[in-house]
Amino acid sequence: MLPSAPSEPVPRAAGDGYRPEIQGLRAVAVLLVAVYHVWLGRVSGGVDVFLLLTGFLITGSLVRMVERRGRIDVVGFWTKLVRRLTPAAAVVLLGVLAATFLFLPQDRWRTALGEVVAAALYYENWKLALDSVDYLAQSTAASPVQHFWSLAIQGQFYLLWPLVVGAAAFAAARAGRSPRPAVAIALVLVFTVSLGYSVVMTGLDQPWAYFDTGARLWELALGGLLALALPYLRPPAWLRVLLGWAGLAALLSCGLLLQVSTLFPGYVALWPTGAAALVIVAGTSGSRLGADRLLRLRPLHYIGDISYALYLWHWPVLVCYLAVTQRTVPSLFGGACVLALSFVLAAATTRLVDSGVGRITRDRATPVRSLAIGLACLLPVLAGAGGWSWHLAEEQREREAFVADAANYPGALVLTGDGAERPLRDLPVYPDPAEASADVPVTYEDGCNQGTRSAEVLTCAYGADDPERTIALVGGSHAAHWFPALLRIAEQNDWRIVNIIKGACLFTPAEQRYRGEPYTTCHEWNDGVMAELAELRPDAVFTTATSSSIDSDAGFGGEVVVDGYLERWAELDRLGIDVLAIRDTPRFDFQAPECVATRGPEECAGSPTPSLAQTSPLESVRGVPDNVAFLDLNRYLCTGGRCPTVIGNVLVYWDNAHFTATFARTLAPVLEEEIRRVAGW
Repeated sequence: MLPSAPSEPVPRAAGDGYRPEIQGLRAVAVLLVAVYHVWLGRVSGGVDVFLLLTGFLITGSLVRMVERRGRIDVVGFWTKLVRRLTPAAAVVLLGVLAATFLFLPQDRWRTALGEVVAAALYYENWKLALDSVDYLAQSTAASPVQHFWSLAIQGQFYLLWPLVVGAAAFAAARAGRSPRPAVAIALVLVFTVSLGYSVVMTGLDQPWAYFDTGARLWELALGGLLALALPYLRPPAWLRVLLGWAGLAALLSCGLLLQVSTLFPGYVALWPTGAAALVIVAGTSGSRLGADRLLRLRPLHYIGDISYALYLWHWPVLVCYLAVTQRTVPSLFGGACVLALSFVLAAATTRLVDSGVGRITRDRATPVRSLAIGLACLLPVLAGAGGWSWHLAEEQREREAFVADAANYPGALVLTGDGAERPLRDLPVYPDPAEASADVPVTYEDGCNQGTRSAEVLTCAYGADDPERTIALVGGSHAAHWFPALLRIAEQNDWRIVNIIKGACLFTPAEQRYRGEPYTTCHEWNDGVMAELAELRPDAVFTTATSSSIDSDAGFGGEVVVDGYLERWAELDRLGIDVLAIRDTPRFDFQAPECVATRGPEECAGSPTPSLAQTSPLESVRGVPDNVAFLDLNRYLCTGGRCPTVIGNVLVYWDNAHFTATFARTLAPVLEEEIRRVAGW
């Protein structure tokens, strides 16, 4: 983020006086962010400009404070920022709560509420970073407040920077020296360490690095160094003209030439930050040909004045528009309407904050009053989100009373003789679409499923301590969603289930890819799993026999027996371990909970194709080891060319491909029957 906050004075650089072109630069950056989001579906690099400007302005302000007072009023600095930044953010967050209720499907409510709280408390970037490595969270739709990640980084910067500058200034004072060189040395250290960390982390885990404060801190430090160096940079007029236009051209082209969302923030982010630095160094050229003449235009200055609110509003307006129109990208006219409404809301919010909070604090902006205003603005947001979350939880508990009676929610059993003999009551779908994303196997909550980043083999045992049978559940998330059914079977038969799961990782020695890149941790994990099974020696391994896909990035289309499966099963045969290999389940090109919430169950049946083959690949596979038995329960999921998303009043999928834990449990009787039939147990 951040553009200018409401009521923020015209920017000054450290020792360099009035800088009107910065307001124009803010306007250009926020327009790039909004236009790229709305029409191009890309990231522009504009946020990096805001980070640089924040470091530039805040460093200059703190250094001038030290030079005037001999110290930094840390509490006063923090509370002033709370007073300036919180009111507009609170207005937007309250608007988002209302818009979530009015425009977003119920399956997105839980995520939106959690992120509103994260945005209000300035840790949205860390929530998104954790979601970036949470395999289950990656399929969720965009939150209306996920753009608050950059505001969160700046909030954390505001907490840290007075301490960094203050410590450097204190050390300089003790040595009897000017604070500026000491502050510069401190900023060079921050810049160097953070940039190095950013480059390394971007290479290792770019989605995490994108939201990591440590990987972004160098951009703010660069702005601070620019503020300190600017008084000594006095290029001639002709060079100022050249630098200004070069900086603007580089900034405007960045998002078109670079895939910012997948390359940043490593050294590549030097492009937009360096472009902005060129514009600032160019400053006022004094030439009618200078870029500063464009940046000083009144319309751009007005956009700069409302840029903070415009940044905050454009994203939730876009998200709600896409939800209402059920589009993935806006039309040309629709995008224009999104921007127009965002401008109106931004202007109204800025005026409201200026005439409201600005009037209250204009004469007596004490730290206590500033803090009180910030809390008064945030409390309605936190109370609204918290109260709504509590209400959803209460509704969930009430529905669970009905679920206890299998006659109300038979799920898959409605397709068997026993279930079909009784009429099905007309009850609300369970789990509620708003809660579906939380209805996953307990192994996720227990921390027993390995994520995509680590190769460590995690094992968790459930069921009997002295079991008659031990089954190891091995594979990726499509193996994991059978766990609730297997656990219910184990509890009824004194069996033990050993959970060995890794996100997006199939149980094969063949090389695999994740997000288009070699999935090295999966290969290492597979080797570790075989060593674990050799020691554990379970009666059987339960895993997927095929893999379905509608994603061309998976490397295949439709349903196949994956390379290496037969080899892996043969390895288990040599260990004397049986294999219960189950045919994969369908995947859809829509989110089941969202469809059910907005259109109803009858309108939300998917097709078994193209994710599943018309004839099971298992019927033609050759060279299957003797220890392998195949299972196929897709007849309980798809009939007559239709795959319902609600069966027996139970929501089948919590996303577009994975069973809800509730539905999986209803499959336990038929799964047990199949296991006993094919395994001879």
